[in-house]
Amino acid sequence: MKIFNSYTNQIEEFISIHPRKVNMYVCGPTVYNYIHIGNARPVVFFDTVRRYLESLGYDVKFVSNFTDVDDKIIQKAIEENETELVISQKYINAFLDDLNALNCNTDYLQPKVTEYMKQIIEFIEDLIKNDFAYDVDGDVYFRVDKIKDYGKLSNRNIDDLISGSRVDINPKKESPLDFTLWKKTEVGINFDSPFSNGRPGWHTECVSMIDNIFHEQIDIHGGGMDLQFPHHENEIAQSKALHNHSLARYWMHNGRLSFKDEKMSKSLGNVVFVKDITDKMPLRYFLLSTHYRSPLNYDEESFSMYVKEWQKLEMAVKSLFLKLDLEKQYNDLIEIASPEILKEIDNFNLAMSDDFNTANAITSIQSLIKTINQSLRQKTNYNHLNQQLKAIMYMANILGLKIQLIPMNSEDRNLYEQWQSARSSKNFSLADELRLKLSQRGII
Repeated sequence: MKIFNSYTNQIEEFISIHPRKVNMYVCGPTVYNYIHIGNARPVVFFDTVRRYLESLGYDVKFVSNFTDVDDKIIQKAIEENETELVISQKYINAFLDDLNALNCNTDYLQPKVTEYMKQIIEFIEDLIKNDFAYDVDGDVYFRVDKIKDYGKLSNRNIDDLISGSRVDINPKKESPLDFTLWKKTEVGINFDSPFSNGRPGWHTECVSMIDNIFHEQIDIHGGGMDLQFPHHENEIAQSKALHNHSLARYWMHNGRLSFKDEKMSKSLGNVVFVKDITDKMPLRYFLLSTHYRSPLNYDEESFSMYVKEWQKLEMAVKSLFLKLDLEKQYNDLIEIASPEILKEIDNFNLAMSDDFNTANAITSIQSLIKTINQSLRQKTNYNHLNQQLKAIMYMANILGLKIQLIPMNSEDRNLYEQWQSARSSKNFSLADELRLKLSQRGII
């Protein structure tokens, strides 16, 4: 299996640190609002990465955090006259609801910054003891110039960064590049520490939680491309300071999702919230339709196309299952022996093993759907149909495309027979009524 490693800027063979085990961390949300579909792209993609790795037999320890300490959360709490913890929990619950609706696994470790404050403070203390950080009047900063290859991940030069407009002028800092590990403040939620009452800087939260949870370099660290600098660059710097490694063996970053060719941003107000999208599986289909490192553009017209594509997929699979179920020929234990179907599975696996090319994997699904539709119009071979169903469900499950296959009971069968009879007799109003009932039951 090959992965594009953002840290080395090249495709590399994936070799886990421990045999058949993958330790994986993905930066989670700052919980002060609902997530938009741009926020959902890394969530869906890295959930798919986990699914595929597990299908290959890896034991995946997946961790994604909640940043529940932040200026934006404090501002939201002030606006709504609530505590920061109430605000953050509200949007954590909303985030998990969105994940469930998108069929993302939620059975992963979900550390909150507020729950790891002791470990974060100890991590900062270790950096100070090792002369990689310094305390100025209760604020703690990291000495960037002590990390020789700082900027490697984001391909930035230190001299260019110092002269660049991104760097804030702060007289407390030894260097304008030094970033905050601890901020002295009495505004909003704050915590007692040897430095001052305050709260941690964003860049030290994830790296200290990774250090505490995994206790070693991890296999994969993921997130959006916008996190490469400064967040992930600063995580690497701290890891190199204390452990002399780049925190993760493979760094993976997904491309940006735009809205009508403009950056989607809550601050700009041009967002589409996941909760407001009615068709969640077409949204997942859309988010996986383009290679994860490529940019992706959303507009209503293009998304409607993926709604139709999803409907084609769902209809073909349900029709296939219905045919087998009606004849009581469904066999979920069948082995796939057809060379034609095995070729499609091989193509799918090759795409997923080639830097998780979900776009090409979806092409394999679409190819198999054409074959299924042809088979449904031809003379029935139940073994072949069962093999097709098993193959398409294997692919759909890895991509997290949820298709519910509900076996019919006697009442369902009776409804189905009535529907077929109404269609044959051209009683279209009754046929439409019966079809709606079958659809509501998830049969068709």
